[in-house]
Amino acid sequence: MSTANDDTLHRLAGSAYRIRRFALRMGEVQGQGYIGQALGYADVLAVAYGHAMRLKPDDPAWEGRDRFLLSHGHYAIALYAALIEAGVVPEAELETYGADDSRLPMSGMATYTPGMEVSGGSLGLGLPIAVGMALALKHKRNPAFVYNSMSDGELDEGATWEAAMAASHHALDNLVCLVDVNDQQADGPASRVLGFEPLADKWAAFGWHVQRCDGNDLPAVVAAFDAARACAERRPRAILFRTRMGKGVPFLEQREKNHFLRVDPPEWQQAIEILDRAQAAAQPAGATA
Repeated sequence: MSTANDDTLHRLAGSAYRIRRFALRMGEVQGQGYIGQALGYADVLAVAYGHAMRLKPDDPAWEGRDRFLLSHGHYAIALYAALIEAGVVPEAELETYGADDSRLPMSGMATYTPGMEVSGGSLGLGLPIAVGMALALKHKRNPAFVYNSMSDGELDEGATWEAAMAASHHALDNLVCLVDVNDQQADGPASRVLGFEPLADKWAAFGWHVQRCDGNDLPAVVAAFDAARACAERRPRAILFRTRMGKGVPFLEQREKNHFLRVDPPEWQQAIEILDRAQAAAQPAGATA
């Protein structure tokens, strides 16, 4: 169970709502995008940026920061929304999403976006980079953590498991791997493309401290991040987040293929209105989002 109090959970729920809303607004600019992932992963990002990680929004290159690596670069729209919510990127820039010369390209690129640690997208590369970063921080006696965020589709990649083995060998207890288990790939259900269960057992066999978590249950997500950080064992940590693509917008949740969504123009505002109504209904009396 989460030890976070009601005020913290209320604040994080507001952050998750705004992350979803920011992502939808960016998606509307292009009329398409990886919106299903952004909606499904918003709770994880809200807790990462609003609770778990040390960062300075006005100094995203601060040496003492925790590093967040977006290995699955196609989730960039989700991370941009989290960076806007965290105050690293101005909200006004979301209108430039995907445009020429924008700091918010459709796939994450470290050279463009403040707070974007790596250029992701070639799946399977994030965890090897994270291992190198975590090892370097150890050598520098820097207490920062490295959070590597990856998709379940990256479990197909051999480099992921080579890195998992190296992380265990080097006892990288400053490394946390966040796996979004939404069972979707471009070619269909991830579990059908290449079955990955029993997933927790596999990570544990590679020497990792492993947790399974409902990635759309905020108290559970907070508890998982807290437990990963507080673990006293000298080994890397993995959190396997089961999430629902399109979470919070039922007509998007129900789409059979939602790896990459093209949404009809009127549906963008409809989706935002659904989020707004749900957020308003969830507010305690007298509270604001």
